[in-house]
Amino acid sequence: MTEGRIIKALSGYYDVKTDEGVFRCRGRGVFRKKKITPLVGDFVEFDKNTQGEGYILSVKPRENMLIRPPIANISQAIIVSSAVRPDFNPLLLDRFLVLIESKNIQPLIFITKKDLLPESEIVRIAGYKSLYEKIGYTVEFVSSGEADILHQLKSHLAGQVSVIAGQSGVGKSSLLNAINPSLQLKTDDISTSLGRGKHTTRHVELVEAGDGLVADTPGFGSLDLNDITAEELGDCFPEISERRPACKFRGCYHYKEPKCAVKQAVEEGIIAEHRYEHYIRFLDEINSRKPRY
Repeated sequence: MTEGRIIKALSGYYDVKTDEGVFRCRGRGVFRKKKITPLVGDFVEFDKNTQGEGYILSVKPRENMLIRPPIANISQAIIVSSAVRPDFNPLLLDRFLVLIESKNIQPLIFITKKDLLPESEIVRIAGYKSLYEKIGYTVEFVSSGEADILHQLKSHLAGQVSVIAGQSGVGKSSLLNAINPSLQLKTDDISTSLGRGKHTTRHVELVEAGDGLVADTPGFGSLDLNDITAEELGDCFPEISERRPACKFRGCYHYKEPKCAVKQAVEEGIIAEHRYEHYIRFLDEINSRKPRY
């Protein structure tokens, strides 16, 4: 029996990467009976033959997984956020951060197009950079030039399994192509009805890049907070999670409760006001969604 990681899944076949090379495998029928679908990123055990093929026998427990794209055991999500065209959007950035934190994935924030900003805007965006770094996030603020982005990005890829996420129009597919030119990913024009680019990749694959692995399709097809409960939301904001034990009430939602350490930290300027406002906005969104049966 051999162990490896699935790096590609297509039409019922799985390419499994091992120290000995890549083996093309199929899944045992028992997976269908148990409704288990092996995902790209899964660690698996398989029987191999001399033709470089095999059958997957078991799937190891997952650290995390995404539905769109379908991928498991991601260690890092690179959030690409534009400083301009489209304008920097802290609310959207925080939504991505919450989704990533909820999946137990390490975020890395990349703010691009620094060279297209006037000096006053550079100072403003640098203020956001400093704020998120104080929370504990790694933030890179880079120019739009491909060489500058790649230089900063490649140092973060080593030893990681990464997905790239971010708002439409920030150049996620272009970034992937620059990391690995063999991908030749194409993105259609931005859909006027959906307001987002229509990606043409039909399968998911982990490709080698900067001594790490990167998913060849942008992450987070949906930005809904459907899988996050009101109780869990605070844990997706590190600065709120850190202060939760100091609240008077054990189940404090940091909203209307008295003697709340989080609200006190906001008043004292320890927690950024915009971050708290986004927390309340997301909390209202979660509380107002219809129950699923």
